[in-house]
Amino acid sequence: MPELVDLAQGVYAWLHDDADLGRTNSGVVLDADGATVIDAQMLPSQASELAAATETMGFPIRRCILTSGNIEFCGGNSRFTLAAMFGSPVTSGHLDQPPNIEAYQHFWPEHAAEFDDLVTRPVSHVVTEANMVTPALELIPTAGHTAGNVMAHVPAAGVLFTGGMCSFGVTPLAFAGHPAAWSANLELVEHLAATGVRIVPGHGSIGGIEEVRALRGYLTAVVDAEGDPANVVAGPWDGWARRDLDAINVERAALIGAGDPSMPPSMARAIGLR
Repeated sequence: MPELVDLAQGVYAWLHDDADLGRTNSGVVLDADGATVIDAQMLPSQASELAAATETMGFPIRRCILTSGNIEFCGGNSRFTLAAMFGSPVTSGHLDQPPNIEAYQHFWPEHAAEFDDLVTRPVSHVVTEANMVTPALELIPTAGHTAGNVMAHVPAAGVLFTGGMCSFGVTPLAFAGHPAAWSANLELVEHLAATGVRIVPGHGSIGGIEEVRALRGYLTAVVDAEGDPANVVAGPWDGWARRDLDAINVERAALIGAGDPSMPPSMARAIGLR
């Protein structure tokens, strides 16, 4: 089970140590009025572990920040029943729709039973511009992993929770993304990392500027592959987990380059649509 790792006064990371795309890193930031949770995990059972660990510190959970509308980052948000729910317009639109239970069960068959009863909460606070949502926490809208992401920055602690925008040592999943824009928008993350800010990714270990540069390089290689996973050049990503996702990422980049925003065929097959 993951555990809360103390990063600074009142700032914690909830980390997992494998390449399971069905369990993400999360964060907890404490303010005088209570706690803010960053990313709600995929399943209520996973979110309950995070909530229980947070509540043992004696702070009520006042806010939940969703960095992505992809289910692995927001599916457990019903566990945070009294928290204000923050997300991008894209995430808000996603959560206004019923969960695609059959697709999730096909992609994560090991969690099929719990998906049967999955219910999510809508976004209550839509994030459209950078702002200090608490005295400690700044929200930064961005895009790339999806058409609308949010990052959570704790300036005084020098910590940035990127959620879906970063994956270190684990191949990212870009089925709903824009790999070229994603790489470009990571320039801000690279800049912050260059000043010593620690980067907490959605997947993988806490990193810094080298990890951000490697991710940008991978996304560029995906675009340059021109639709063929065999054309992804060698790089630091050679040792990453889940390189089977290259096919989805390369297909998506080629589709976007051709002006087609549809789901890659390989992803459609992965969720049982073809």
